[in-house]
Amino acid sequence: MTENVFDITDRVAVVVGGTSGLGRAIAVGLARAGAHVVPTGRRSELVSEVCGEIQQLGRDTVQCAVDISNRPSIDQLLDTVFNHFGRVDILVNAAGRTARKATVEVDEEDWASIMDTNLTGMLRTCQSFYQTLKSSASARIINIASLASFVAFHEVAAYGASKAGVLSLTKSLGSEWAPDGIRVNAIVPGVFPTELNENLLEGTQRGRELLMRTPMRRFGRPEELIGAAVFLASDAASFITGQSIAVDGGFLSSGVNS
Repeated sequence: MTENVFDITDRVAVVVGGTSGLGRAIAVGLARAGAHVVPTGRRSELVSEVCGEIQQLGRDTVQCAVDISNRPSIDQLLDTVFNHFGRVDILVNAAGRTARKATVEVDEEDWASIMDTNLTGMLRTCQSFYQTLKSSASARIINIASLASFVAFHEVAAYGASKAGVLSLTKSLGSEWAPDGIRVNAIVPGVFPTELNENLLEGTQRGRELLMRTPMRRFGRPEELIGAAVFLASDAASFITGQSIAVDGGFLSSGVNS
């Protein structure tokens, strides 16, 4: 174990969903902590933008867009990263989408689309990267779960079901892949305004209720997820697997706040 157990210098991280929102903050944060980082998503222009930011930090990267609904696309990402670096140490699964609609009106296509992005796509990336991660002496998978993995949010049942699945998948892989040296854990963000949800939060009754239920009485800032990500990616978390860390301003632990 290194003298600084939080040191991730020169480890190779792939952040799926790392071109916007919380995934982007984590990708840049891992680079600031010393890792070489490959941020990826569907939009090539955003991949290029975030890769440029990582290079400005003096870290190495490679540009490759990915569609997590398409297994050959994920396999191509793996090949591109492996050909450039020769290994992968850290896989972060941060891709996600949501939509608000009364559950009785959600059609099967909408349900399947959200489930495919948030849960099945995560399974695909974990499966594709499994053998490469198994060869790493510092293999880590960090999945992004949600408060909705634990509690219900009004009219986002598909999202909630998918994120509950993320937590279950994390526990299952954490147990199943532990003998292979792969630690699998999850980060549970509290309420962080991003392009994915800001229209549901800013100046709305929903946003005001969430603030009331959060003991710290504010929304999170994306950079506040970096510490948990670096911790789980580092040797400091060498005996932790199948677990989740909530970064939520106290939301999940609170009862009555006034």
